[in-house]
Amino acid sequence: MTVEVSWFSALCDDDYEFLGQPDPALASSWDHCRNIVLNAEKGGFDNILLPSGYALGLDTTAFAAAIGVLTKTIRLLMAVRIGETWPPQLARQIATLDRILGGRLTINIISSDMPGEKIDSEPRYRRTVEAMHILKTLLNGEHLNHQGEHYQFDLAPPRMTTVSGKCPPLYFGGLSPAAKDAAAEGCDVYLMWPETVQGAKDLVEDMKARAAKFGRTLKYGFRSHVIVRETEEEARAYADRLLSKLDADKGAEIRNKSLDAQTFGVARQAELREASAANDGYIEDNLWTGIGRARSGCGAAIVGNPDQVLAKLKAYQDVGIEAFILSGYPHINECDMFSRYVLPKLDHGRLTI
Repeated sequence: MTVEVSWFSALCDDDYEFLGQPDPALASSWDHCRNIVLNAEKGGFDNILLPSGYALGLDTTAFAAAIGVLTKTIRLLMAVRIGETWPPQLARQIATLDRILGGRLTINIISSDMPGEKIDSEPRYRRTVEAMHILKTLLNGEHLNHQGEHYQFDLAPPRMTTVSGKCPPLYFGGLSPAAKDAAAEGCDVYLMWPETVQGAKDLVEDMKARAAKFGRTLKYGFRSHVIVRETEEEARAYADRLLSKLDADKGAEIRNKSLDAQTFGVARQAELREASAANDGYIEDNLWTGIGRARSGCGAAIVGNPDQVLAKLKAYQDVGIEAFILSGYPHINECDMFSRYVLPKLDHGRLTI
């Protein structure tokens, strides 16, 4: 089975040689993040996530426009924060960017607040579902008559269309009941953070049932860090090295500064980390939770030699995963390692919806 393999560009000031030790050479900047993208394209990755955080790092939409003209083959998975956007304007931005990219744009929907705003999660997710419906309608070239809780529009389709004439695939994640229902109703690709293989299987089955209630089917993606070296011993030693300068208080500060620090997903990453404490941070074979000691959100890494990493990815494929979004520290270095040792052994290509 063909799987989409994506890398990650650190637009949100999140790149380190030693976790918790900021390095000016690895800080979020145009030069550094551009080089990550170009390196991933050279390495053969299918897509690359461009994350978004209003208080952290670079503006994602501006970055996507700039990097679009410097790339030729790699797709861009542009994160958009719904609370910071106006859906008809976002539809026009997406269509324009997709034209710049020659049809290589995909979208990561984030159910965010407006900066300075705080609304309860359930209405926020309902707003996100409305926004996804609006985007799909307009970008599919259809007349929009939407009278919802959060948006009311009666609009003709915009003149600017995507290359395909269709809305790009919408990737979306979340673990709360409201987030899962929003994904089931509105997105195309449901993303999960690191999980055990059984946990990933259970989540896929849960989401299949939720999507079926809306008469829909989804694709499934898995976001994880990775550490691959020629031997398992080298990979584990590198994982230890990443944490070798981490102060516990600094790690907590990094985790808590994130906008998603109190979500169901972050709580699940903490649960996995706590359950693995007696086994050097390994919750199961080759899945190490130590990353989460200095990072909110995606808090674990697949660690091992090339055959072990490949086997782990295939185990996730066997339970329904069709897309991986990977990263590692520093991002350029680990991108090279993965593209050298593992990517050529995977049957991979762009995810089709």
